[in-house]
Amino acid sequence: MDQALHVFITVAEQQNFTRAAEILHMTQPAVSSYIQNLEKSLNIKLLERTNKFVRLNKAGEIVYHHAKNILGLYTRMENLLDDLKHTASGTLSIGSSYTYGEYILPHKIAALLKTYPQLNPTIMIRNSNEIIELVLHHQIDVGIIEGELKTEKLKITPFAYDHLSIIAAPSHSLFNKDKISSFDLSQETWLIREEGSGTREMQEKGFQRLNFYPKNVMTFGSTQVIKEAIEAGLGISLLSHSAIKNELQLGKLKLLEIEGFPMMRNFSLVTPNVKFQTKATEVFVELLVGEGK
Repeated sequence: MDQALHVFITVAEQQNFTRAAEILHMTQPAVSSYIQNLEKSLNIKLLERTNKFVRLNKAGEIVYHHAKNILGLYTRMENLLDDLKHTASGTLSIGSSYTYGEYILPHKIAALLKTYPQLNPTIMIRNSNEIIELVLHHQIDVGIIEGELKTEKLKITPFAYDHLSIIAAPSHSLFNKDKISSFDLSQETWLIREEGSGTREMQEKGFQRLNFYPKNVMTFGSTQVIKEAIEAGLGISLLSHSAIKNELQLGKLKLLEIEGFPMMRNFSLVTPNVKFQTKATEVFVELLVGEGK
């Protein structure tokens, strides 16, 4: 049946028996035979045929729609069964938000490949909102976002904590104060991420916690650029400890001691809400969730 459905889909999309036969590397009579047998088994005509074209009738449209889903599920089933017989291998497409993707994920991938060297990970770095869309549209196998999300369409699994503090250059005048007030902070230029970024969401929450919104802000599309801008004396920011570890050790950046900080958030895995995952996805998820326990 699966071969008949494949032939039917090809004919429907090409609207021509000859072109379908060429694509399928079959004879035209063989293609016609598959279509006739499918119509016979379903006891209904699926195609309207003339000398100029072949097109779906109403019954054909119904079968075409479901045949696409059936073959997609069949292919996924074959891949999952193949995973049972072999170790994890092949392509694993991962999408990650900037903070995790740029500062933590490379080390996780290195650890993964030591155990599963036949995997071929591909990494895409986007902001959290874009990662969610990529998973929803099946363009990546698994995503990593900053924060959490509630949706029935996706499976969201928090797996690690992240801490964020207000950062300034060591020479900043705020370090000369015995106690830094919200008013003091409100007078500073704040360097913030773009809309849709998980870090931007936490920066907005930080302003709410401090009970002000800064008059002077500069927006950047990268945490790395914000760090460079802080070092250059352009302003201050709320950033993840994961992103500034090296700069803190080298003394290039310094944490401001503010009541109510550091703030905490989750890093979360985002996967399609399906019962089974490929072996490659499973071992990656197990690595991150296992380390987070």
